[in-house]
Amino acid sequence: MASVVCSEGRGMWTKEIFGTDVYHLISAFIIYSMMGWLVESIYMSWCNRRLTNRGFGRGPFCPIYGFGGVLGYLILHPLSSNPVALYLAGAFLATLFEYIVGRLMLKVFGEVWWDYNEKPCNFQGIICLESTIAWGFYAIIIITFLHSRILGLVDRCDMVWGIRACKLILFLVTIDYIAKLMNVFNISLKEQKDRIADVYHSIRARWY
Repeated sequence: MASVVCSEGRGMWTKEIFGTDVYHLISAFIIYSMMGWLVESIYMSWCNRRLTNRGFGRGPFCPIYGFGGVLGYLILHPLSSNPVALYLAGAFLATLFEYIVGRLMLKVFGEVWWDYNEKPCNFQGIICLESTIAWGFYAIIIITFLHSRILGLVDRCDMVWGIRACKLILFLVTIDYIAKLMNVFNISLKEQKDRIADVYHSIRARWY
C-alpha cells in the first residue's frame, strides 16, 4: 500500500517536459535560484563593501536565475554543439528575459531591483551591453558544463527525499515572498483578519 501511495505521489514529478522530468526541472530551478543568489550577493557585497542580500525575500533565493537557467537549457541545449550560435542566442534571449522581467517589476512594484544607469551602453537602466556579453558566456557554461552536473547532483539523492526537500523549500520561499509582498504593498495581516471578521459578523447578523 505504501509503495502504491508513493508511486501515485510521484506521478506529477515524473512527467516529462522537453525530455526532462518535472522533478529534475524543479530541482534544477531551486539550485539555480540559490546559486544565482549566492553569486550575486557575493558580488554586490564586494561592490558595496558590506553584506548585501540580493534576494527579494529574506531567504537565499533569486527565482529569476532559476527560471533563466531552466528555460535557457530547455531552449538552447539543441545548440550545444555550436558554441558561436549558443553564445549569440544565449546573450540575446537572456537580455530579452531580463528586460521583460524588469519592465514587469517596474509596472507592478514601481521600481527595478537592479540599476544599470551607470553602465555604458545601457537601455532604460534595465539592460546593458556588459550584462549581455556576460549572459552569452553564462549560456555556454550552463549548457555545456553546469546543467549536466546539477542533474547528476540531483540523481545522487533519493527521489522520495528529493521531492520532500523541493516541496519544503518551495513552501518556505512562498511564505517568505508572501510576507515580503504584504510589506511592499503595505498590507497588514491584522487588518486582513479584522476585515474577514467584519464580513463574518455581517453575514451572521443577516442570517441569524
